[in-house]
Amino acid sequence: MMLAEGAIQVVMIVVFLIIAVVGMYFGHKAAKKRRSDLLALSGRMGLSFSEGHDSYHDEEFGHFELFSRGFGRSAYNTLSGGVKVGGQPMRVKMGDYKYKTREGSGKNRRTVTHRFSYCIVMLPWEGMPGVLIRREGFFDKISSAFGFDDIDFESGEFSKKYFVKSPNKKLAYDICHPRMIEWLLETEPAVVDMERGRLCMTEGSRVWKVERFEYTLGWVDRFIEQWPDFVVKDLEEGKIV
Repeated sequence: MMLAEGAIQVVMIVVFLIIAVVGMYFGHKAAKKRRSDLLALSGRMGLSFSEGHDSYHDEEFGHFELFSRGFGRSAYNTLSGGVKVGGQPMRVKMGDYKYKTREGSGKNRRTVTHRFSYCIVMLPWEGMPGVLIRREGFFDKISSAFGFDDIDFESGEFSKKYFVKSPNKKLAYDICHPRMIEWLLETEPAVVDMERGRLCMTEGSRVWKVERFEYTLGWVDRFIEQWPDFVVKDLEEGKIV
């Protein structure tokens, strides 16, 4: 009986090892194809591509909360270079990012690796006040009940679905004009975070398909293109702080 149980345990270990090896093989194959597809995308878009890990990414972009989480942080599969956004030349950096956290306690304590994709556009207005536009969450509703409201708009549907915050409310209202609100409701962006003259888009929880990078950059182009001319002019002249 004990021999039979031992044999079963050996078989289970072997099966587990086979599954792990097969999983590693297909994971490696998928990662290799992703790098190849991103390299091809960078060529089409006129950007440079680096598959290596950039452990200094969080130092440059740590003001975005997602890039300061956990430990073992690094960006990889990075596309970067100059593009035209909203009719103006800007720099872009986009790719994949990972960080680690320790979860659980005691014997169940383990290290978990989190991965997600992002797109950062360097805006030409470094002194621009921050503006955050993201989907409304449960805790936002709780905060609202205690008087910590976000910015409300005439569109009840937009105010219900989206959390908008900025130290300069007029700028937020000017950017989120009625046509912009209608477009935002149609395209349903996850997060639009503008801080220190940089615009970052990411869900912070998943790795994008390769085509999503081009779509996201195109979305940012359309987003900035719809800003009123007087907003762009005032930003260029440093009148908005």
